[in-house]
Amino acid sequence: MSTGAAETDTQAEKVANTSGITISSLQQTLKEKLGAEYVAIEDMSGGCGQAFNATIVSSQFENKGSLARHRLVNSTLKAEIAAIHAWTPKCITPAEWRKRQVVGET
Repeated sequence: MSTGAAETDTQAEKVANTSGITISSLQQTLKEKLGAEYVAIEDMSGGCGQAFNATIVSSQFENKGSLARHRLVNSTLKAEIAAIHAWTPKCITPAEWRKRQVVGET
């Protein structure tokens, strides 16, 4: 009985290839649609492309609370998020990003 999870590296590669979701495709979409000036995405699924953490810096997050920022990103990546298992964005403004860089956070 299959649980749908990849049990081998070969299976993980097939899952990643069928979803079509890659770090670069996510970055490109966020930069194009949100005007993100910085996007860092980490595949947390061991390479199978099913779980991602992201840091997104965009001026479109100005004057928005955390929930509104996440909703904006999630609506931008609606199709992509539907094809993956987990998506965890950290959405920050350029000013917040510069401040974090000064104190050494990401």
